Amino acid sequence: MAIKRRATTFLALSMTTALLVAGCGGGGESEAPAESELYKNPVTLTWWHNASQDGPGKEYWAKVAKDFSALHPTVTIEVEGIETNQLQRTRLPAALLSNDPPDIFQAWGGGEIREQVEADYLKDITDQVKDEVANIGSAVEIWQVDGKQYGLPYRMGIEGIWYNKELFQQAGITAPPATFDELNDAVTKLKAINVIPIAVGAGDKWPAAHWWYNFALRACSVDTLRKASLENNFDDQCFVKAGQDLKAFIDTKPFQPNFIATPGQNDPTSANGLLANGKAAMELMGDWNKGTLDTVTEDQEALNKFIGWFPVPAITGSAGDPKAALGGGDGFACAKNAPAECVEFLKYIVSPEVQKGYAETGTGLPVAKGAEDGVKDPALKSILEATTSATYVQLWLDTAFGSTVGNAMNDAIVAIFAGNGTPEQVVEAMKAAARK
Repeated sequence: MAIKRRATTFLALSMTTALLVAGCGGGGESEAPAESELYKNPVTLTWWHNASQDGPGKEYWAKVAKDFSALHPTVTIEVEGIETNQLQRTRLPAALLSNDPPDIFQAWGGGEIREQVEADYLKDITDQVKDEVANIGSAVEIWQVDGKQYGLPYRMGIEGIWYNKELFQQAGITAPPATFDELNDAVTKLKAINVIPIAVGAGDKWPAAHWWYNFALRACSVDTLRKASLENNFDDQCFVKAGQDLKAFIDTKPFQPNFIATPGQNDPTSANGLLANGKAAMELMGDWNKGTLDTVTEDQEALNKFIGWFPVPAITGSAGDPKAALGGGDGFACAKNAPAECVEFLKYIVSPEVQKGYAETGTGLPVAKGAEDGVKDPALKSILEATTSATYVQLWLDTAFGSTVGNAMNDAIVAIFAGNGTPEQVVEAMKAAARK
């Protein structure tokens, strides 16, 4: 069931960096519980996150839950890892409509969190998390609605192209592509040595849709993207051009066979599995991808040796800022009627010590000041540097526009990948969804 929405939030992270800059939280009307009320009676918290695959991310969240319970013996945490697509599109919406939602759950911010706030699903945590907001900085704004805080991020970064440095070398590609012309040239060279140039998990829709997002980022000006995010205005022809550019790119056949049915991040046969096991040379994905690659690789040592990352290439002569990037993060929110201990656990998750441990897993970039030293992986360090130098960061479009528009947009984009959709139909679907 789609929740009707009035507006979306927008984030332009100036990013001296969103990972490190301090910021201010808005004033809220929430009331912090008396200290004596906390941890007085036994409490069980249910926690849904998207680290569903066995690996460092899932293991770390299990440790975090166990450690918190050790510190607070009255709190038991029941943890469930759910695949992102299933969690975001089916499990969580259904649970929030019920009388028994999880206490703490994955929250992507932007238009989605505004919808959840408007439906009265979330706890206002403004007064309880002022210190955490100050330590995280501007990234917290994605989880704000009308100046009030309804969730906190634990991960933030931009997306780009993960690649196999050894396959690039074999194909005679001497440097990561900086423009789409160079990317097209790299695709040609990789095909010449019988290597899949780019893996994409169109079966899960959103990994394919992110290609359209990046073409929109290159085709549209910053002002146009801001207007679209704030007003649901998709009249600019740049949105049609994004689809045209995407179709032209698909026509060069850069992806693996049967990409329309390939899942994104499930196992060695999924898109990230093809990259992780040397069967594809590139994959467009966010900073969390190293953690998912680790879970599907059949040779961890080989993966660590060949994996690299570079920003999404620019398009020569486009209206968009060539140094702009698409990005966002992951966070958690508490259900409106969750016990006060839920907020305390959320604060624990974003504490510098826990955040540093998260960074050390290599599954994403932390947001808390004091945790950046935990980033050891070379590819993640490259993303941190690129995030810092980006002139503008646009929040994932399906998150910025909210689930009603975002789901319709993603479905229409995947239809282009399937060969039965048009660039114009993407925009038509967005406008129709915005009117609901």
